[in-house]
Amino acid sequence: MLVDQRRQKILEITEKSGFVALSELVERVGASESTLRRDLDYLDGIGQIRRTRGGAAYVGDSITPFEVRGTRAKEQKQHIAAVAAALVQPGETVLLDGGTTTLEVAKHLVGKPLQVVTNSLPIVNVLMSSLQTELIVIGGFLYPKTGVNLGPIAVAALRSIHARRLFVSAGGVTEAGLFNSNALLVETERQMIESAEELIVVADSSKLGHSALAHLCALDVVDRLVVDEGISDEWRQIVDRAGIELIVARS
Repeated sequence: MLVDQRRQKILEITEKSGFVALSELVERVGASESTLRRDLDYLDGIGQIRRTRGGAAYVGDSITPFEVRGTRAKEQKQHIAAVAAALVQPGETVLLDGGTTTLEVAKHLVGKPLQVVTNSLPIVNVLMSSLQTELIVIGGFLYPKTGVNLGPIAVAALRSIHARRLFVSAGGVTEAGLFNSNALLVETERQMIESAEELIVVADSSKLGHSALAHLCALDVVDRLVVDEGISDEWRQIVDRAGIELIVARS
């Protein structure tokens, strides 16, 4: 089992139970105590679990399927998406990753004369009937919880793509940068960043100050952040120091 897969399984077990003993993790994950202790230290360090005597308690964001996550902060995501989509000019090539907020962005791009490149099947379903949209679908390993294509095949395909803008929906944003839920996703998104002139992060304010399993990039790699009115003064200052253009979507 890969490191990322093992840590994801630990999170799933811990979230479901609320608390899990180290001995139970050894049995269910099939790794040694020393390996699992290192995993727990890492997950504690990024704020997903809290180490306790003999085990761990879950304190992170819920690991839930795409359709469930899409209902969270729904109104904020819709406002963010409308503002973000308005940045796109006719005739551009844009990249969309497979997040719930980028799905909302895609809905606002229907009917626009564009090239859209995506690895997200939910976004493909939204745009496939848009006659003015030239849709390019990136293949790869289909990750079941999110409906996105990931891995070496996706990365290889993205190397031949050049886009004006990339819209990314992060799982978490801290002063250390952007985070997402697994290493395969992050690997694919890193190539997306390489393939685009501009990186635009679309994230509701609940993501600010929280990390996730895998680090994507440093904060100063981001060109623009589109967020809702819930952003704090502290985070406005952090964004400004990083040299990011802040765009607040008003409700």
